[in-house]
Amino acid sequence: MQKNVAILGSTGSIGTQALDVIARHPERFRVAALAAGTRVAELVEQAKRFKPATVSCASESDVAALRAALPFKVRVLHGAPGLTAVAAESGADVVLAATDGAVAFDAVFAAVARGIRIAVANKELIVAAGELLIAAAARSGAEIIPVDSEHSALFQCLAGEPRERIGTLILTASGGPFWLLGREAIEAASVADALRHPTWQMGVKNTVDSASLMNKGLEVIEASRLFGVPGERIDVLVHRTSVAHGFVVFTDGNVKAQLAPPDMRLPIGYALAYPDRLPGPQRIDALTALGAAAGAGAASLAFERPDFERFPCLGLAYEALRRGGTVPAALSAANEIAVAAFVGGQIRFGEIPHVVRAALAGTPDEELSLDSVRIADARARELARAVVEASSAAPAK
Repeated sequence: MQKNVAILGSTGSIGTQALDVIARHPERFRVAALAAGTRVAELVEQAKRFKPATVSCASESDVAALRAALPFKVRVLHGAPGLTAVAAESGADVVLAATDGAVAFDAVFAAVARGIRIAVANKELIVAAGELLIAAAARSGAEIIPVDSEHSALFQCLAGEPRERIGTLILTASGGPFWLLGREAIEAASVADALRHPTWQMGVKNTVDSASLMNKGLEVIEASRLFGVPGERIDVLVHRTSVAHGFVVFTDGNVKAQLAPPDMRLPIGYALAYPDRLPGPQRIDALTALGAAAGAGAASLAFERPDFERFPCLGLAYEALRRGGTVPAALSAANEIAVAAFVGGQIRFGEIPHVVRAALAGTPDEELSLDSVRIADARARELARAVVEASSAAPAK
């Protein structure tokens, strides 16, 4: 039977790759609903191709144009109600949460309350409200399936394993474009430099986060929330070729790993098809699957420990996880502001951790709830903007 899929963030990197997977397997999936932000022209083309019953955009001003551009009967919505309708009222069997930031939090929680499976690719959602989301899913019976390659790897390694026998979770990091640079060169790096990721094709925000290793810090928090493992038992190893995505070290000393080429369509397809796997070639070359170039006669895997001094954002994420409560939400929000300021030319790359650190210093330890997460998010953004403005106004040294 076909699964009905709703996508929150259909015009982003994950959303477009998910539609590529769906297009390759029309016998397995049907697009029930699509939600996007301001890329209305792209949303129109997606809707024409996949013909969902419901589409949603960010602004009410785009609704009429969107409705006029679609030559078939379709429900056109906008804003927060539109996101909720796409996630919870479209008849979806699985919702792919692929938006950035907190815009779709309420929509995802509404879908979880109805017991709908969530394929989650929104870091901010799990970082800021993961504890609440996992608890809500436990109450409703909804499944939370991770889409990030590293968390998909851990999810696959843990299938059928007793959770009390988990020793250590290991996430791998590419190291980004700055892994071989000294601290001064990293701090002075340009936006163009930060966007030259060695292995993955991602959006601007995630690519900059990869350059600072903040993405790996956020993933450490995600892993803790998704799998119930404290931060001191989650490690990061730099693995430049991005073929080995995650490891689980069990209490008896055995290690399980998941390896695959660096292609996000693989974890997306796994999350959509779970507990099945999508069909494909019966014979896949072993070395090619392990990252070797086509026709190569050898492949190798290498790992290094991360450098917390050159990449302080990673340490800030561990600090936020240790403090808990709403502090991870503040970390995520402040980082979002800092990255936007860097991309916009307001601060240097090396000032990103300074902005985040200042926001964490101004975040009190408080009880976790959706309301407190929203308050912490807004407060951290305000603090981060103040630091950015001060940095922008300061004379260049």
